[in-house]
Amino acid sequence: MWDRVVDPEGINHEMRPWMTMTMPRAARGLTVETVPLGRPLGRAWLRLLGVVPFDYDDLTIVEIDPGRRFLERSTMLSMSRWEHERTLTPVPGGTRVHDRVVLEPRLPVPGLSAVLARVVDLFFKHRQRRLRAHFSRD
Repeated sequence: MWDRVVDPEGINHEMRPWMTMTMPRAARGLTVETVPLGRPLGRAWLRLLGVVPFDYDDLTIVEIDPGRRFLERSTMLSMSRWEHERTLTPVPGGTRVHDRVVLEPRLPVPGLSAVLARVVDLFFKHRQRRLRAHFSRD
């Protein structure tokens, strides 16, 4: 499962059909596991429905425990702070995937953080369903 969750193809499969993410030029051919730690890699464009660019992630992986965990701390066009930690834990019959996301929108709009947190929560539930479906076919 680890190879799937750190590979750009696997990441985009999880996000579809709602969005996809390009890899920054400096990171092409790399995975989350092989990028230099703590160094911004450039803009990973987020595309609505895989077509329309609507935001970017100035991608920075700061910690990695290969096969088990990674931590991304980035900024985005829309977020002054974006932190995504994914942890894989072996459990009987499979693997538990845990995503933790911390975000701070750039715009100081009352209630925006709560709305975005709900949308991101729903999106990550979608990603986990897609991941589960992928591995249940194998």
